[in-house]
Amino acid sequence: MSRSPTPEDYFAEMYRRAEDPWQLTRRWYERRKYALTLASLPLERYRRGFEAGCSVGELTRGLAARCERLLACDRVPAAVDTARRRTADLPGVTVDRRVLPEEWPPDRFDLVVLSEVLYYLDTAALEVLVRQAVESLEPDGTLVTVHWDHPVADHVMRGSEVADRLADAPGLALLADHREEDFVLQVHQRPTLGRNRPPSVAAREGLV
Repeated sequence: MSRSPTPEDYFAEMYRRAEDPWQLTRRWYERRKYALTLASLPLERYRRGFEAGCSVGELTRGLAARCERLLACDRVPAAVDTARRRTADLPGVTVDRRVLPEEWPPDRFDLVVLSEVLYYLDTAALEVLVRQAVESLEPDGTLVTVHWDHPVADHVMRGSEVADRLADAPGLALLADHREEDFVLQVHQRPTLGRNRPPSVAAREGLV
């Protein structure tokens, strides 16, 4: 059973009403947010990425261009079916049905993306999922989180509250903290052993 306080049928009902209930494929707000998310990634290419709560696969398509292999998941079968159809032409992409945090994949990743998912979880479940994300990251791996920052009745907390909790998560170094009126985007990396922070993008290319 999911530890999300949001009822399972809430999400199923949303997708019964519309294939893309949040209009992720049509709104400029979403397209811009996804562009900023992709631009924030500190590495040009990743070996294996994981996207939790992929919905209809709009961000998945952008992530696929940056990953050799990408695993995406959602808890709603209808969303999984749509995401699979919309990514069928992309090599290296797998879309599964998973309920998190209970069904976190056992793989190791150098990129984990948690976009618009953590505010559905209570404090205990959020801590479990974040710990799973950190433990599944390879050294120097990237964790990106993006969350709506307006109050919503179905959300346990706002995006800024999620971000403040993540900023203090053990095992992560905060690289970027982008906050707007509507959403908060953070980029973390898991430092290699013996290093407090990973090298910056400029340092990786010998510019500093």
